[in-house]
Amino acid sequence: MAIRMPRMVHPKQILRRSSLATGLGVPKGYFAVYVGHQEKKRFVIPISFLNQTSFQDLLSQAEEEFGFHHPMGGLTIPCSEELFIDVASRLGGC
Repeated sequence: MAIRMPRMVHPKQILRRSSLATGLGVPKGYFAVYVGHQEKKRFVIPISFLNQTSFQDLLSQAEEEFGFHHPMGGLTIPCSEELFIDVASRLGGC
């Protein structure tokens, strides 16, 4: 009887999968995220955000709330739309 250990998945692989799952309309070098608490809004953002500390903090919030199951099918970030736009604008997007 063998014990099967869950495979560790790198966060960039998760984001790549979620951007593919969102379907058409996501240009190369970008990925889609859903932002909001009640009503989710879709944003397409550059993958360069993954290197930024402030965006990584938002990803940590998403991991705490959803784990690796995101109800929208793509990456869901549980923060207000205003906060996300503020972070994204400081990073040079949106």
